[in-house]
Amino acid sequence: MASDLLSIGRSGVQAARIGLDVTAQNIANASSTGYVRRSASFREVASTGGAYRIGDLSLSGVRLDGIVRNADAFRQAEVRRTGSDLARASAEASGLENIESAIEQSGVYDAIVGFESSLQQLTQNPTDTSLRASVIEKARTMVGTFQIASQEMDAAADGLRFLATDGVTQVNRIAQELARTNTRLARASDASSDQTALLDQRDKLLEELSGYANIATEFSTDGQVAVKIGGSGGQDLVTGNAAATVGIATSPTDGTVSYTLGSNALTLAGGSLAGQQLALAKGAQLKTDIDTLAGDIVEAFNGAQTGGRDLDNAIGVPIFSGTSAATMALAVEDGRKIATAPASSTTAGSRDATNLTAIRSALAGVNPSGTMDEILFDVSGTLAGRNVTLGALQTIADTAKVALSAQSGVDLDQEAVNLVRFQQAFQASGKVMQVASDIFDTLLGIR
Repeated sequence: MASDLLSIGRSGVQAARIGLDVTAQNIANASSTGYVRRSASFREVASTGGAYRIGDLSLSGVRLDGIVRNADAFRQAEVRRTGSDLARASAEASGLENIESAIEQSGVYDAIVGFESSLQQLTQNPTDTSLRASVIEKARTMVGTFQIASQEMDAAADGLRFLATDGVTQVNRIAQELARTNTRLARASDASSDQTALLDQRDKLLEELSGYANIATEFSTDGQVAVKIGGSGGQDLVTGNAAATVGIATSPTDGTVSYTLGSNALTLAGGSLAGQQLALAKGAQLKTDIDTLAGDIVEAFNGAQTGGRDLDNAIGVPIFSGTSAATMALAVEDGRKIATAPASSTTAGSRDATNLTAIRSALAGVNPSGTMDEILFDVSGTLAGRNVTLGALQTIADTAKVALSAQSGVDLDQEAVNLVRFQQAFQASGKVMQVASDIFDTLLGIR
């Protein structure tokens, strides 16, 4: 009986020590990113029968059954899914903010209004050279703002493409890391500390990957993960110890990006890569709208300008050149070249403003200020809608993280309770061993 007590007490001391070690590990890693709380799982040591023992008794102590990670696969999947949606919305909103700033800060709208106003003022005295000079200066300002808007939008698009390219690089890096982690998991012992650390690393990599793209996962019994990129209907990114390579291509026509996996086109619905792709597409559409507006202004003004005569009674020449915001330029810098008089005029310095009216009518058909206002409303309205969506997705993602943290995060109050519990168990098992020793001494002292 004393030998049984000794072995049982010894197993209890070892179990309590393991419990204390696990609790200490949890406390030490309470602030470690990606750490999942561990708990020690114990099982009774079953041993029956033997000399002088009743056969149905099981009095052999306790043993460690395994170190359990308190991770909920469903909650982890929700964190990845909601995080992917949030990353997409955040990347798109950030890109749209830069595009909106590029358009608004260029001052195109104000410059258009100023140019139209200078033409209105010129109707009061078509021969006034100061008013003509004002028209030329306002035209120069408008041309400059169109060029600045084009340059700033190109810069915003370059930034988005840089982020998307870096995101693709990160996706490929994470995929390689996951493949290596799968290899190590295949070799790790079940329920070992090495395996639990690898599982933490695997889950951290998956959460990081979901920030770049929407993914679907499938886990094997040994902890290895197969990853599809693009969702459950997507393509295989990681299979066992092999990882595919994601590529990125830029359209030479509008600067938008597309993704590939191997030789196949890749469609993403989540993650920052999808958000940057959406922002680039919207930016390309807005840049096309601005280019079209600039080309229409050039065509409408020059068309009416060449149908009249200038202050020197010469046939009007084009005032603007170019076909887009980037190429739009002022071709004439002399205010006398503005053809305000009709083609039928026969004298220089004519006060007949018939052709100036035609110029203004042609511009009215284009409606530059109204069209620019629509472009600004388009980008600001789109951004406002995305920000509303972003706020909702942020709340959903935060809720998912809180739910996961409540289950897998370290609660220091609970760990403090475990410290006391395992300490008392350690002391009690030690007392059992002391009692066993005393019994041995008593038996040996019998004469």
